[in-house]
Amino acid sequence: MGWFDNLIGWFSPKTACEREAWRLQLQQLRGAGYDAADHGRLNANWQAYNESADLTDRVARDTIRARARDLERNSDLANEIILAFRRNVVGKGFTLQARTQSDELNSQVEALWRQWTKSRNCDVTGQQSLNQMLRMAVQRKKVDGGILFLKCYTKDGLLPFKLQALEVDELALSQSVPKYKDDRVVGGVEFNRYGKPTGYWVQQYSIDGWQTTEPEFHPAKDVIFYYSKRRPSQLREVSDFAPTISRIRDANEFITAVSVKERIAACLAVFIRKTVPTTGFGRSGQTAAAPKTTYDGKTLTPGMITEMNAGDDVQVVDPKSGSGDATTFLKMQQRLIGGGQGISYETAARDMSETTYSSARQASIEDEATFGEEIELLQDVMSEIYETFLISAILAGKIAIPDFWEHKELYLGHEWVASPKKWIDPKKESEANATALQSGQKTFKQIAAEQGVDWKRQLEDMAEVQEYAAQLGVKIGGVTENAQQQQQDPPDPDDEPQQE
Repeated sequence: MGWFDNLIGWFSPKTACEREAWRLQLQQLRGAGYDAADHGRLNANWQAYNESADLTDRVARDTIRARARDLERNSDLANEIILAFRRNVVGKGFTLQARTQSDELNSQVEALWRQWTKSRNCDVTGQQSLNQMLRMAVQRKKVDGGILFLKCYTKDGLLPFKLQALEVDELALSQSVPKYKDDRVVGGVEFNRYGKPTGYWVQQYSIDGWQTTEPEFHPAKDVIFYYSKRRPSQLREVSDFAPTISRIRDANEFITAVSVKERIAACLAVFIRKTVPTTGFGRSGQTAAAPKTTYDGKTLTPGMITEMNAGDDVQVVDPKSGSGDATTFLKMQQRLIGGGQGISYETAARDMSETTYSSARQASIEDEATFGEEIELLQDVMSEIYETFLISAILAGKIAIPDFWEHKELYLGHEWVASPKKWIDPKKESEANATALQSGQKTFKQIAAEQGVDWKRQLEDMAEVQEYAAQLGVKIGGVTENAQQQQQDPPDPDDEPQQE
């Protein structure tokens, strides 16, 4: 109790006791809640509010995107994350496997798809192939938060269908009047009463980037908006770097400071200390000593030996290096940055110096789960592109399917096969696949898909190689069928020709 309570207790012990009892009750009530909601000294500067996702995002979206782009241009730590996602989400690209009921039609569609995905056929600018556009899309999603693909119907190219990539900056923020009645325009996107996008208002710019005309409206069916939606009330994108931007910048500033310190530590600094007053002695302030040497503009050179003025002294400053502590700190920062993006330190930093096979395998499994979410989202974009491609091919007469419109869903079936990933330990991985295949845990089709190849084509290649090897009598990829038959049925000596 304080002095005031002690004073009350002196005059009225009953009143003092009641005050103390109520004080204890109040403390218990305050302590029964969450520490995370406490507004005490430790959380005094933590101001947080509950708002809709769009209300929160619209204030910070542009600033976060600008800062993320600055890190993209100038930070190696940021590019570690960007390149890791590009390598593991897209890599060498995806292979289309058409899933109609006709193998001949599947081959025809796949061959036309391979031609269309070249830069001159799929990109309206003729500069990027589809794989290159997908890699750019993954990078823009990490940095900008998303990217838009506009379906363009042109007269040139293999098909009257091409893609135009648009940055999220091109959405017309100033547009407020909707195209359709009862719709609402927010951030350049027009929504209906249920929050479903019905169209996109794209600001028109000249080739040099200056705004030229009024925004142009594109129906939602002609636009693919690739971004991650994390809250039901979220209407537009936010940079995937948002949780880690501050830490990446802090790490960059630390690296710069350590770099400057190391450069200083690599230098030998010399200070000349005067032990004899420069004004000399006597009324005139001059001495009869020899002419003095000035040190203005003097520098140190390797092996330099020179004389100094009488009485001058040299004091050496030799800074100590701190790179050892910097390494530990940066590793911790990289782990936190990678964790904030859902990937391991080894994948982000590409540092395997402290990794065993088990830890590398476990980290790879966790990373694949993160990349799998991005691949699923990206394949939704690819599937919409493929469906528009197939419809355009039919309308252009490149592929003939008489009953396509009656059974459209049947002919639009397809799968994507990702590019293969290298094994950490090929011997152990191949043995595990062989065991899984023999025990029925995996099929040959699944194993082939993990290696990024078409299982039917792989079987055809295997049969072709085996057939040709058998003709030459060469054992390849195991014992051939003919060799196995010869081992099971050795030649009869009586069948051999007799020598006369």
